[in-house]
Amino acid sequence: MAVEDTVRTVLGIIGNVISFLMFLAPATAFYKICKWRNTRGYSGFPYVMTILNCALWVLYGLPIVKPDSILVSTINGIGLGIEIIYTLIFLIFCKDSKTRLKMLGLIFLISSFFAAVTLSTLLKFHDHKKRYTTIGTICIIFNVFMYASPLSIMRKVIREKSVKYMPLYLSVAMFGNGLIWTAYGAIHFDINLVLPNGLGAGLGACQLLLYAVYYRTTKWGDDDQKPAVEMDDKPGVGLNDNGYPRPLGAGHDGV
Repeated sequence: MAVEDTVRTVLGIIGNVISFLMFLAPATAFYKICKWRNTRGYSGFPYVMTILNCALWVLYGLPIVKPDSILVSTINGIGLGIEIIYTLIFLIFCKDSKTRLKMLGLIFLISSFFAAVTLSTLLKFHDHKKRYTTIGTICIIFNVFMYASPLSIMRKVIREKSVKYMPLYLSVAMFGNGLIWTAYGAIHFDINLVLPNGLGAGLGACQLLLYAVYYRTTKWGDDDQKPAVEMDDKPGVGLNDNGYPRPLGAGHDGV
């Protein structure tokens, strides 16, 4: 048991590092926004939804909900802070008042939803199993939705026979991130971690396969280097500026 716990801790630390790097992926886009002092074609809605996702996983990993899962809370707590910074930058430089108002309204809604989930779960349920089952189910729903977002990129790759807009390092990170957190959840079997991260690892593997298949047919011109999905404004889809899901979570454990 001690060996299993040690291995699980090591996997959790590795997962924290990988997830942290994935959280930083959109930083280049926000550097551009700060430089332009304008959000231009970028959407801020995915970052607001990522705030909710991270907050839910922070709650899930707390000892009062899921004992021995604090590493889930640590990375999502860091991610929560990063996503809040991204959102604040977007709000500061957004020139469209309607978009700003919509984002503020969404922030109010997700804050109310998170407060309702937290209070109802902690006050209604007094044992860990019911608490982590309820919150874990909600987290799974958000993560499955998040991990489905790269399907549009994969479809574009197949249609155009080009991996120009599917960066290799993000595909590798997505695969490794999902794999690490799946293993972490499997040691003390936790379906709430295994299911969404197993899906993430599977999609990451599919992207790597597509990369291998279509690499040679890709035309690497310099004529169009903008992200493939930088104008996506679908609430709930946690995309970074390359059209990939951000770890919402420890692997997200998002885990």
